[in-house]
Amino acid sequence: MKQNYKVSVDSDLLKKYNQPGPRYTSYPTAPHFHEGFTPEHFLQEIEVTNVSKNAPDLSLYFHFPFCRTLCYFCGCNVIITHNPKRIERYLDYLKKEIDLVSAKINPHRKVVQLHWGGGTPTYLTPAQITDIFSYIKAHFNFANDAEISIEIDPRTIKNDHLSTLRRLGFNRVSFGVQDFNVQVQETINRIQTDEQNQFVIDESRRLDFDSVNVDLIYGLPYQTVESYKKTLDRVIELSPDRLAIFNYAHVPWLKKHQQIIPEEAMPDTTERLAILKLVIERLTEAGYVYIGMDHFAKPDDELTKALAEKTLYRNFQGYSTRAGAEVYAMGITAISQLDYVYAQNVKTTKEYETMLD
Repeated sequence: MKQNYKVSVDSDLLKKYNQPGPRYTSYPTAPHFHEGFTPEHFLQEIEVTNVSKNAPDLSLYFHFPFCRTLCYFCGCNVIITHNPKRIERYLDYLKKEIDLVSAKINPHRKVVQLHWGGGTPTYLTPAQITDIFSYIKAHFNFANDAEISIEIDPRTIKNDHLSTLRRLGFNRVSFGVQDFNVQVQETINRIQTDEQNQFVIDESRRLDFDSVNVDLIYGLPYQTVESYKKTLDRVIELSPDRLAIFNYAHVPWLKKHQQIIPEEAMPDTTERLAILKLVIERLTEAGYVYIGMDHFAKPDDELTKALAEKTLYRNFQGYSTRAGAEVYAMGITAISQLDYVYAQNVKTTKEYETMLD
């Protein structure tokens, strides 16, 4: 499926609707959720969806909010900590939520997709990863061909992290690069060496993970079309199976740490659009298939095949080939997606612990 895109944009239309908005992961989007839907309502909905013998498959998401340092561009719900006891306490309460949810799920339902996000899931030690993963596996019924993926940070990876993940059954890894440019990295407080990125790619290949995804961001401070060409050239050399190229949401009035980023360093709308145009044209020229929105994949990737076969599906975890699976999400801020319901967990560990005690 060779593609060659030439991108054109109606500039007048862009100017008319050029305003920040939430990332499109659902409809309605998360800012439109309301408190009227209570935990009791959600538990009732779980029971209803598990009565039928034809209940759909399961897609599980677990949120691990901890990070070692704060990336100034970050829009996720994260907790910066160097206290291992705080992480252990969170994992204990996560087990409580697993107990609560799994007890209400029909044991015949198969888990076809599992994703760990954050934060930084690989901020956990290999022993912690093994413990919580084993707990999950003991409480849910996994399909033999389940897609088991995790977001990793090359800066936190130790020698045995990836081998532990592969041994446990993880078959997909995704890691953020954001940008290779040193000035950009310094400005967003995310220094990540080329050696660290190369190590993750090489080690993932050696361990025979099914798929390796790389995340980039455009619209970051000091980015230009010329600088981004170099980033794209380097990521094409790394040759990941998939690429996600996200548009940076600069909302310093909501995310106070983004105020650290100098406004004069931000690329304007014209420059951002030119970078997006470059991304689509350059990656498709390099042989990647434009899946849609912010995703690209190699021609032999199952996302590409699903696109051609018109079986592609999108949920809170992004594009998926596992159409129809209900998303049960656990951990703070995690969003579940049942048949007729979206439900988001509370946003702080204090609230989370209170709800589960």
